[in-house]
Amino acid sequence: MSAVTTSIFGNAVLRSEDPRFLRGEGRYVENHVVPGALRACFVRSIFPHARVEGVDVGTARSMPGVVAVYVADDLGLAALPPAGTVETGTSDQQLEGAWLREVLARDVVRYVGEPIAVVVAETTDQAADAAETVLVDYEPLDAVTDPEAAVADGAPLLWPEFGTNVCSSFQRRWDEDALAGAEVVVSARVVNQRLAPVPMEANAICVEPASDGTVTVWVSTQVPFDIRSEVAEILGLERKQVRAIAPDVGGGFGTKGAVYPEYLVVAKAALLLRRPVRWFETRSESMLSLNHGRAFVSRLEIGATRDGKVTGLRVEIIGDMGAYPVAAFLPPGSAHMLSGCYAIPTISYRGRCVVTNTTPIGAYRGAGRPEAAETIERAMDLLADELGLDPAEIRRRNFIPPDAFPFTTAAGGGGDYVYDTGEYAKTLDEALKLAGYESLSVEQAERRARGDHLALGIGLATYVEVTSFSSQEYGSVEVHDDGSVTVLTGTSPHGQGHETAFAQIASGVLGVAFEDVRVLHSDTGVVPSGQGTWGSRSLQAGGSAVFEQAQIVLERGRRIAAHLLEVDPADVEEADGGFAVRGAPDRAVDWSAVATAANGGGALPEALDTGTLRSEGKYREPGSTFPFGAHVAVVEVDLETGEVRQLSHVAVDDCGTILNPMLVQGQQHGGIGQGIAQALYEWVTYDEAGNPLAANLTSYLMPSAADMPPIITSTTETTTDRNPLGAKGIGEAGSVGSTPAVHNAVVDALSHLGVRHVDLPLSPERVWEAIRRAREGKGFPDLRDS
Repeated sequence: MSAVTTSIFGNAVLRSEDPRFLRGEGRYVENHVVPGALRACFVRSIFPHARVEGVDVGTARSMPGVVAVYVADDLGLAALPPAGTVETGTSDQQLEGAWLREVLARDVVRYVGEPIAVVVAETTDQAADAAETVLVDYEPLDAVTDPEAAVADGAPLLWPEFGTNVCSSFQRRWDEDALAGAEVVVSARVVNQRLAPVPMEANAICVEPASDGTVTVWVSTQVPFDIRSEVAEILGLERKQVRAIAPDVGGGFGTKGAVYPEYLVVAKAALLLRRPVRWFETRSESMLSLNHGRAFVSRLEIGATRDGKVTGLRVEIIGDMGAYPVAAFLPPGSAHMLSGCYAIPTISYRGRCVVTNTTPIGAYRGAGRPEAAETIERAMDLLADELGLDPAEIRRRNFIPPDAFPFTTAAGGGGDYVYDTGEYAKTLDEALKLAGYESLSVEQAERRARGDHLALGIGLATYVEVTSFSSQEYGSVEVHDDGSVTVLTGTSPHGQGHETAFAQIASGVLGVAFEDVRVLHSDTGVVPSGQGTWGSRSLQAGGSAVFEQAQIVLERGRRIAAHLLEVDPADVEEADGGFAVRGAPDRAVDWSAVATAANGGGALPEALDTGTLRSEGKYREPGSTFPFGAHVAVVEVDLETGEVRQLSHVAVDDCGTILNPMLVQGQQHGGIGQGIAQALYEWVTYDEAGNPLAANLTSYLMPSAADMPPIITSTTETTTDRNPLGAKGIGEAGSVGSTPAVHNAVVDALSHLGVRHVDLPLSPERVWEAIRRAREGKGFPDLRDS
């Protein structure tokens, strides 16, 4: 593969998207004006589990402004299948028809917030008022919201016909003794609590049917092509009849990578009514119906020799899928990353994906990798504590060495999980230096010696994650007669800066001004194909597609320039804005002249007459990439109140070749913020009856910018050979490394009291309870319900 040498790579270029956002000129779904559009409002279940005996919509249909009210039987839409391999209690094979999700609940509701009916009216207020009058006759059923309780004998069953709440299971070498030969074994129960993604822009869609049978869908999504395909299928249309457009998207974090039932209901309503229909969820709706994240429980045992060499790891995973297994692929994928940065010779695990009467779980920033990192990084700290080793030292003793790559871990997963490159000690050493690790350790000892009530904690986490997943992406590059360039990409941004990044690539390869490159995306009517944005794949897959097509255009341009200059192509070199004869820079042509000739403005030999100066194609990445890094969190814990205050956070991340360090730093900061939030603040909880206790932002604790500590970021660059840019992903790295670092820091602050573990989130109440029990010598029970 060709190496990237152009000087623009690695330079901090200001985001070309930002001026319109800073001026308030961003265009989101709700900014799209559609005269005469109707508004949809969903009637949602108020019970976590109940039979639906009937739905009375008579009053609603007679309300002012109401155009239609639909229940499941009115729409005739097919149920949605699960995502990932599923099974039933009687078969280990995937069973067609199992665990299906109706787009509008028909006979049973399985979580609070599940849509049952939809009201379509002239205005939002009219639709909402009418929805209040819809009467649903419920027969309440017992509910279960805890995944461990859901697998216990006698638990309420969401699908009684299957005889179990386990919708999927997996294992690797579970019957083997992974701990054989270990001189020390440490065990723990590690919880990655349920989180709400809370994007700034909630879910939204606007569907416009046209008289010619086509449909245009404006939607806040990461995957417009998936939306196009699903809407076409559900409406019985050809894909070419549906155009999906994702305008500016106000945050996604994985949760907008799904095709939601509400999208399909709105699309069907628009088709039936032959009028535009739109829906924008409220924040309270969003907290209930937008897919949640995390919700893993892992029970681990890790074995080692007394000198700190890990000999084996054994983990049992329960993954809460919520009411419907829309992401049953997450727990197995997480299990494949349990080895972390370490050369662990033996790993065994088994896992169960479990349905509960809660909002479905979907991909959320990191999608299984943060859960794995939290598990193995807590295990390493517990092992260090047991052996009396410094947490940094035990990591160094177990790192996969740089000369061992490509490296196949003992966690399985096949070719997609063969680590490409890594220099783990390098990032750890840099993070410790930036944090001032030695001086912090001295300060911690001094505080403890004088009995300071503000305990200092230092937490480390080293991580490796998987990105791109051997994906492919579309890209095209075209030079116009005026010398400007248009780039098309199949990726679909929601804040990452794709327009800037891909313009940099085209500018760097072609030697044109950055400002002369226009990047188009997120519109299935303009871009032929695309896989969207997920898995930190955009630069390495989408960027590589643009890079390869730009190189093809460059070579075509060189040959045309040689013809215009009447020299051999080997004698033509790139010049600023075009081409020149090597050694005679005054003999030159710019891209405008080359493009004009290519587009029919000049006589070209048949071999050069391509019609346009354009190239398109798909880049197929041959394997996943594995970014890595090290984080150091420093906290103060008030031993009298349990309050945690984070003093600083250091992150040294390695995402391979860096295109734009400013974009990388932005992704680092965002991910770190989400990881700190999981460690200290956020948790979606339910009461004993199954009612959500965090149904809006007054009850869901989320940090503001003022709550964030000073963040120090740095990078190393260990390139990969799996794409021509040498790039790896960075979008999720911060959320993978930060949570365990903060968790380890808080436990470290309390370790002199005998505290070894506290469950997330590390609220003042939980931390204070751990301190109290330590001082009273009562040990540390499961604090899940505290």
